[in-house]
Amino acid sequence: MPSNSPSTTAATSPAGPARNSSGSTATSPHAYDAGLLLLRLVLGLTMAAHGSQKLFGWFGGGGIDGTGQFFTMSGYPAGNAMAVVAGLTEILGGLGLAVGLLTPLAGAAVVGTMVNAIAVTWGGGFFAPKGNEYELLLTAGAAALALTGPGRYAVDRFLPVLKAHRLAYGVAAVLVGLATAGVILLLRK
Repeated sequence: MPSNSPSTTAATSPAGPARNSSGSTATSPHAYDAGLLLLRLVLGLTMAAHGSQKLFGWFGGGGIDGTGQFFTMSGYPAGNAMAVVAGLTEILGGLGLAVGLLTPLAGAAVVGTMVNAIAVTWGGGFFAPKGNEYELLLTAGAAALALTGPGRYAVDRFLPVLKAHRLAYGVAAVLVGLATAGVILLLRK
């Protein structure tokens, strides 16, 4: 049976901030949702832009041929096909995160892609220009969004199954992203 104590109703009350058991004002749930929206937009659009570099050569990217050559040099078979897969995954996963559509799966797509990016940059240290701190940050952000859900300001709120995000959805999605990344890494020479 749910508790009606002020500390548990503070985060769900639409009437505004409530007092918790210590007497202090609880944070509005809209603050969390706004924070998640900001994170989704920045991370998602960043990933979509990286995908467009791979597929279309936008923003100074190599396009399919240039990115395919990079994948081949990095030990992946069928470099151009891998460029298309990575580009589509980044664009679709990134846009999914940005609008909050199928957020656990969008986060998993980004996690899988970024685990491969970390594998490519591994051994160059942690910091730029040859490190992997950027890739690690994007991976952690995508995993966090898959686990927490998109917040209220998302398309998922209109989908019956995802309207109420469950931790199990996020955990399952992250595991799928990691497993897929592992399979792709096994193909790498």
